[in-house]
Amino acid sequence: MAHTYEYPRPALTVDCVVFGFDGEGLQLLLIRRGIEPFLGTWALPGGFVHMDEDLDAAARRELLEETGVRDLFLEQLYTFGTPERDPRGRVVSVAYLALVKPDEHPATGDTDAAEAKWFPVTELPALAFDHAAIVEKALERLRGKIRWQPVGFELLPEKFTLTDLQSLYEAILGRSLDKRNFRKKLLQFDFVVALDEHRSGRNRPARLHRFDRKQYEHLVRAGIHFEL
Repeated sequence: MAHTYEYPRPALTVDCVVFGFDGEGLQLLLIRRGIEPFLGTWALPGGFVHMDEDLDAAARRELLEETGVRDLFLEQLYTFGTPERDPRGRVVSVAYLALVKPDEHPATGDTDAAEAKWFPVTELPALAFDHAAIVEKALERLRGKIRWQPVGFELLPEKFTLTDLQSLYEAILGRSLDKRNFRKKLLQFDFVVALDEHRSGRNRPARLHRFDRKQYEHLVRAGIHFEL
């Protein structure tokens, strides 16, 4: 026998805060809404969760449908449920933090997204709904997370210089870091591996490195904590 619920049910959505790094600054992937409400306004990729759908699956589906982005680091961030956050009615949103390499994920708007585009996080347009608050929460999470978990490697190419890595940390943390101290702390862990390859440039060639995920996971199992 089916039960009848006394209480009205709010709608459930997912919103995805997708960060990338272009080598100089932190980027955010936004879509221009092709439907009301907020028609034509920039917003986070996302949408309604299907009744038979897992939350993570809904987030990945919406990202693929609206931006063409797939195969990325994705984790739940926070739940936003202020009653007036959506003019369509009582809508609760589960926000996700995602990290990708922009050059591997060119943005292409689709379904109810008229356009998708990367923006510097320091130059964001006005956002629909409460998405500005969601972005702030995601930045706060990323700035804390990158100090104790090497998620920054999700934003770098497979081969990178230590200068690339420091530039990434500075872009996320929003401040300059002492070069010698940064490298000393980072290289005391053995998961940043120097390669016998160099990148040519205006200055002397810079040695390339790679992230050794297996070594990092070994350190975690051994109880060694990464912190910068």
